[in-house]
Amino acid sequence: MLKNNEKIRIILSGACGKMGRVIASLSRERGDCEIIAGVDISGEAYAEFPVYKHINDIFDAEKSGAKTEADVVIDYSHPSALYGVLNYCKMNGTPAVIATTGYSDADIGEIKKASEQIPVFFTFNMSLGVNLLSELVKQAAKVLLDFDVEIVEKHHNLKKDAPSGTALMLAEAVNDGLSQAGQPARQYVYDRHNVRRTRGENEIGLHSVRGGTIVGEHDVIFAGHDEVITLSHSAASKEIFAAGSIRAAIFLTNCPKGLYNKVQ
Repeated sequence: MLKNNEKIRIILSGACGKMGRVIASLSRERGDCEIIAGVDISGEAYAEFPVYKHINDIFDAEKSGAKTEADVVIDYSHPSALYGVLNYCKMNGTPAVIATTGYSDADIGEIKKASEQIPVFFTFNMSLGVNLLSELVKQAAKVLLDFDVEIVEKHHNLKKDAPSGTALMLAEAVNDGLSQAGQPARQYVYDRHNVRRTRGENEIGLHSVRGGTIVGEHDVIFAGHDEVITLSHSAASKEIFAAGSIRAAIFLTNCPKGLYNKVQ
């Protein structure tokens, strides 16, 4: 538990990536947190804090007298870095905010397992608006039982994973709503170009668009008889995700071990 007026000390994994730089910039403007060390395979330098190529290098730095003891780790790097981040956090009892996307089911299983030892915040999207959208989608699914559901997500041309983690999060919200209404889960359908048949009743279609510098747009379409309801979210900048990550980090420092996906 931090004392009043103490800054949250953050290790930032993926410090030199696009999101890492936005988080570092935003943390400079705030008075309640600071980045004390970064981790990035590029090894590029920041003026304010040291950057290590691997999170295990921090152990060696600490042996040499570097002050890198953190209150929380924010990971916005790459799925391949997950196990190193989780091991570091478990060994030090440090809370972890896992904000990277593109994880496999096995990776997500490791995240859940780690939460049995430390506080872990994990969601496919750190935006407050997207998390509200997810709740609205769940409520809509409970009411619009006979409606077809299609999800369209749009991102910049450098995004590697498809569909986006957020699209999968929204599809899960649909099935959560259906489950609460006593209905069976629907199957995810990603590609229809080579299947010549009408749309099945128990489908959720997921569609990905990649182009330009689109930060992130998500539409959840409920299509019924003679009416269509669309729930949407559009991100204008990466700052909303950075702000959400820092908000989650501050929240997590006062939490017991467990898995969290909402700031309360």
